[in-house]
Amino acid sequence: MLPVRIGAAIVGVLGSLFLPPPVFAADVDAVRLWRAPDHTRVVLDLSASASFTSFTLENPDRFVVDLAKSQLKTPLSSLPLEDTPILQVRSGVRKGTDLRLVFDLVEKVRTAVFILPPNESTGHRIVIDLFDDAAVDASEPVLTVDSFEARRDIVVAIDPGHGGEDPGASGPGGLREKTVVLDIARRLETQLAGIPGFQPVMTRTGDYYVARKKRRDQARALKADLFVSIHADAFTKPSANGASVYALSLRGATSATAQYLADSENTSDLIGGVAANESDAMLMDVLADLSMTATLDTSLKIGALVLEQLSGVARLHKRQVEQAAFTVLKSADVPSILVETGFISNPQEAERLATPAYQDKLARAIRRGIQSWFARQPPPGTLLAWQREQGGREVTIVEGDTLSEIAEQFGVSVASIKETNGLNRDVIFVGQTLVIPEGRP
Repeated sequence: MLPVRIGAAIVGVLGSLFLPPPVFAADVDAVRLWRAPDHTRVVLDLSASASFTSFTLENPDRFVVDLAKSQLKTPLSSLPLEDTPILQVRSGVRKGTDLRLVFDLVEKVRTAVFILPPNESTGHRIVIDLFDDAAVDASEPVLTVDSFEARRDIVVAIDPGHGGEDPGASGPGGLREKTVVLDIARRLETQLAGIPGFQPVMTRTGDYYVARKKRRDQARALKADLFVSIHADAFTKPSANGASVYALSLRGATSATAQYLADSENTSDLIGGVAANESDAMLMDVLADLSMTATLDTSLKIGALVLEQLSGVARLHKRQVEQAAFTVLKSADVPSILVETGFISNPQEAERLATPAYQDKLARAIRRGIQSWFARQPPPGTLLAWQREQGGREVTIVEGDTLSEIAEQFGVSVASIKETNGLNRDVIFVGQTLVIPEGRP
């Protein structure tokens, strides 16, 4: 019997030496991190779908994510953890095949973990959002020094499209839409901030993703007078070119291009990553409200003025404001436009869009269009409306009028009239109303 027992022991030892390696259902190929004003997002790029569980631990605060039959294929030491609630990220193996990720936290956070299916640009992903315990709310509009007399600023919500996990369209040389539109938006913000009576507010200030619904909600919370979403999209043909301005449509797109761009933009939440409880559940019957009709009318008029200004610096794709069902524009009480600054898929336009000088020209054109509208139609209670009530002067152009003669008549410069009314040319039209600034600069 002794030889048998020895043989069995030898077989057992040899069997353990030649066990097949564990089979993993998914590899974590990359771990990426973005910091937003109110949360930190961590994205796990997977080779295949994987199931997961998560839980929190206290004393000290930790957040744990377990991925079944998964293994880590990338280092965690290079994650940019500065200014985040994460002290460090550790990994370990459970049950021989499960991956455990431990987030050591500086402070308590609220969490959301969800999986995203693959799309044209990305594979399977697990998104981990760590929300700051004291979430940063949209700040109230900053009023002018005369705010105690209800002379508030005109609030313009500037929305740079895409961001973070969602790069938007791509151009030659790796140029990304999310980067270009953020640069243009920052320039527009700077220009508007320099005009008394205007308060620009950005929906995102860095490279992170904001859900479309949250972008609209920010504008509504601020009681914005205008929402401007800035993009630089792509088309199936690299020859497509030109700037465009869009307003919302409830009845279908005004062109095939408008429909294509709306479909493209409306997939942002799938790419950028939005949890189910953040999804856009706005109903079309809300949009059919009478207040929406007035908002759309204002949107179209503002869009036309912006388009007119863009014609002075860029080729236009269409010479009229187009309409399509862009979900980011679905606000029933805030006039909203979407500006396509050009096609980043066009090599010539991509080259210009990447140039700071051209970005500044585009921002200046958008600013002039906005300024031109509010000079003519200042919202009640604003500084611009108060200035008009105090004797602000207007003139309606008749045949034979020139800017130089009007400037001489009122004792102001041509440049000041153009600046006040958002004009970039010395061209005026019969029936046009101009606001005349006070005093000679």
